[in-house]
Amino acid sequence: MAGKITLSDLNKTLSEMNVQSLEGVKIEGDIEIELDAGAGGVGPLFAYYFGQEAAKIAMQLMNFAKAVGYPVENLLQPVAVASAIAPAPKDLAAAAAAVPAFKVASALASAKFSVGIDKTWRTPIQEVTLGATKANGGSRGHVVKLGGEKAMPFFPDAAMPHAPKVTMDVFDMPIGMAKAVKMHYEDVINSPGEWAKKAVKKFGADMVTVHLISTDPLLKDTSAQDAVKTVEEVLQAVDVPICIGGSGNPNKDPIVLSKAAEVAAGERCLIASANLNMDWEKIGKACVDNGHVCLAWTQLEINSQKELNRKLMKVAGVPRDSIVMDPTTAALAYGLDFAYSNMERIRLGALKGDEELTFPMSSGTTNAWGVRESWMVRSPNKDDSDWGDRMLRGPIWEILTGYSLAMAGVDIFMMMHPLAVAYVHEITQSLMGRIDAKTPDTAAWLKMGV
Repeated sequence: MAGKITLSDLNKTLSEMNVQSLEGVKIEGDIEIELDAGAGGVGPLFAYYFGQEAAKIAMQLMNFAKAVGYPVENLLQPVAVASAIAPAPKDLAAAAAAVPAFKVASALASAKFSVGIDKTWRTPIQEVTLGATKANGGSRGHVVKLGGEKAMPFFPDAAMPHAPKVTMDVFDMPIGMAKAVKMHYEDVINSPGEWAKKAVKKFGADMVTVHLISTDPLLKDTSAQDAVKTVEEVLQAVDVPICIGGSGNPNKDPIVLSKAAEVAAGERCLIASANLNMDWEKIGKACVDNGHVCLAWTQLEINSQKELNRKLMKVAGVPRDSIVMDPTTAALAYGLDFAYSNMERIRLGALKGDEELTFPMSSGTTNAWGVRESWMVRSPNKDDSDWGDRMLRGPIWEILTGYSLAMAGVDIFMMMHPLAVAYVHEITQSLMGRIDAKTPDTAAWLKMGV
């Protein structure tokens, strides 16, 4: 049985052998062309293109024969084979162009959009009440409710029972602030009571956070007995629920916060905060004994948050409806991404049934002002681009920090700049469908009645 070889293989073999021409060599062979069987005969368009391809094959064979030395010109003369492929007849070319490459639909395919429901979200977030009215043994004009969600924020799976809230910072002594913030508080910076009033009546704060930073041994080292007088002053100045914070000193805070819890007994304040690096048990028991809510603060670590929550419940005896988490808000570099991811993991874990995480979350959104880009006049790098007006940069940074973390599940924001407060309120309320968001005049947005 004769072997088979393609023309390209033969040409390649001769080239590799550096054969320029062949003399006295006879090449015999058959060309077989297979066509699919079909009925109805061969159409003129097919016949034309088939003939064109056959002619191309013949031309290639003649070129090969010429390359090996055969006088192909003698063959062309008697049969009058053209040296080039003739163009298609006009009528056949037009017919080919009229055939579309694919069929174009006359209309879009019908489809129905439906919102999917995540069936793994089976556990609701614990509802926590801050503040106590006279009917409940306190003196607040109203209460603030957090939590109760059954889905991620603003998702269609389940309506949010309570809108995110804002508590504005008040300090018991003057502190250094960015110019964009300080300009709003210069007239009240020496009076915590008046400061609290301005935050509530002018800036629309839902709550007020009293920071007893003067108790820090590295500052004034104010005694717990003297520090709690500021708490009493603020309680008398406003009737909204309040949050009471210390200085952050791990040795002094348990003493100060325990005393503050006693002075504000029955008001159901948010005591900020207990963490694993201080006497969390003392703070937790002070909350239980005086009817307050404990803020459990950890540093961007979900397992530490679970551990602290577990200890507050099982060791200090804090009820589930008296715990709010603060997983830490880091607003610099990629810290915001880290904070968001951590909070989102906590909320998703809670909705899926992790009983140690099913609590409302708080964000120290004021930390946005710790980023140098939010308050510096210009970049310290002379080759850097212009950062723009710092009076705009700072509030924008705080707004975006709050808005981003609202998407992760934060229920209450601790904030400072009045415009940032207004925008976070408006954004979250509009996402809930409670208000129609306005389009502000971006050229004068800092005024906005503040």
